Amino acid sequence: MTTVETAAFEEGKMTRRRWVICGLLFTAVVINYVDRQMLGVLKPFMSDEMGWSETDYADIVFYFQAAYAASYLLFGAFVDKVGAKIGYATAFAIWQLAHIAHAGASSLNQFFLVRVLLGIGEGGNFPGGVKAVTEWFPKKERALATGIFNAGANIGAVITPIAAPMIMLAYGWRAAFIITGVIGMLWIVAWLIMYRAPEKEAKVNAAELAHIRSDPEDSDRKVGWLTVVGKRETWAYATGKFLIDPVWWMLLFWLPDFFKKTFELDIPTFAGVLAAVYLISDAGSVAGGWLSSRLMKNGHSLNFSRKITMLICAVFTLPYFFIMQIDNLWLATIVVGLVAAAHQAFSANLYTLPGDVFPRSAVGSVIGIGGMLGGIGGMVMAKSVGQVLEAAGGYAPIFAVCGGIYLLAVLVIHLLTPKMAPARFPEIAAQA
Repeated sequence: MTTVETAAFEEGKMTRRRWVICGLLFTAVVINYVDRQMLGVLKPFMSDEMGWSETDYADIVFYFQAAYAASYLLFGAFVDKVGAKIGYATAFAIWQLAHIAHAGASSLNQFFLVRVLLGIGEGGNFPGGVKAVTEWFPKKERALATGIFNAGANIGAVITPIAAPMIMLAYGWRAAFIITGVIGMLWIVAWLIMYRAPEKEAKVNAAELAHIRSDPEDSDRKVGWLTVVGKRETWAYATGKFLIDPVWWMLLFWLPDFFKKTFELDIPTFAGVLAAVYLISDAGSVAGGWLSSRLMKNGHSLNFSRKITMLICAVFTLPYFFIMQIDNLWLATIVVGLVAAAHQAFSANLYTLPGDVFPRSAVGSVIGIGGMLGGIGGMVMAKSVGQVLEAAGGYAPIFAVCGGIYLLAVLVIHLLTPKMAPARFPEIAAQA
């Protein structure tokens, strides 16, 4: 125990161990997005060697999305059953080994296989992460904590276009998967050593534990998967994921291709542009979580704080409608960064919805259902983007759809959860 922690115990000050856990989650999401985005970053340089058409690449993305969607659902229930520690570690090990296995793929079918394995593992990332946030943070801090760990997605997306081309130029694209994969495996050791429930953590004092458990909720209530499927609150979250997740998938897998084709970039400029986009979006993830948490601390209701933040984010995605009219590289970079930031801010608040309205024992299952719907939406997007690019030869129709989808998501979420009140379970009370 450090001197600062010892003093906190002796003086009765609140320890801050929950933010260490948030830092671990942040690091895991960085690694997750390095692994996820690697193929998209290297695709413009691998396509000729592999002989991929736009449809071939879209199929690779499609198979990843299909596995991801199915796995999200399964891992949601699995994480609720075994807890965040084992659930997240299992998912991490699967996806990291699959990432390394990309180095051995040499045919289209082999890439289908390794992407399926990657999707199976990555399906456990957010069920495990959000479950951990729900265990370690009260509602008034969850959006901020989720925004911080979700910001790891953007850091991973910044690192990948810088590191992957450099490794590729020096050692070949296969080495890019091996080197990043082996380094990433170190995280699982730290997670298994450091993570445990707050009640079992010696570095959490009574003040911090009371803060973490300050919400009036029945943490011991067991809610089954079939029970949450029938709740409107589940479908508010799941429909929101179905609508907005495909937009993020499109950015991850096709943004490198869009910039390279539109502006004919060399590798150093290419890396700088993608890094700038994701650094801007990183700020959005933290800002979105901070805004709704700040509104709640200032006395606004959870319902108002979450929804007004998502509405503001939706307005900031409207520039999608004119991205194709921008012919200046760095202006396009700023605008794409802005809409990506709006997505991440929206997502940080959407991810808190299960923890806001469901008992902790059901959060993983709800996250899994929503993630499955988001993955299905991503599958539809993958097929659509490939077909549109081959038929229309440009991204204008795709960006037009992205421009209006977030306002629709806010409307659907509001209609299904007009007050964002805790989900009621009269059937469980009757059984008791």
